[in-house]
Amino acid sequence: MKTNKRQPRINDEVMKALADIIRSELSDPRIGTVTSVTRAEVTADLKYCKVYISILSDDKENVMHGLESANGYIRKLLASRVNLRQTPELTFIHDDAIEHGLRISRLIDDVVN
Repeated sequence: MKTNKRQPRINDEVMKALADIIRSELSDPRIGTVTSVTRAEVTADLKYCKVYISILSDDKENVMHGLESANGYIRKLLASRVNLRQTPELTFIHDDAIEHGLRISRLIDDVVN
């Protein structure tokens, strides 16, 4: 199977743009500064994008609702920042990888100390 070398670059550009948009452009109080984009996966036809979000807050569900309600606005800003044939539809998915890493780190620290 032939691999597309362009796809990882697209994913990376979309991830960087979304991270900047979420961090600096959104004024929704539900979406705090403890929200980060860990990964973006754009399909080969550029129609859909899965955006993995790490939330270091207790109110994860509220943050996800805030992102979903701002989906259209985020997509509009993404279209202006990333030059693609079409702007993909965004699906936000909670990613707990950072939380898991912090938990493992605390467990290791407990064993060492």
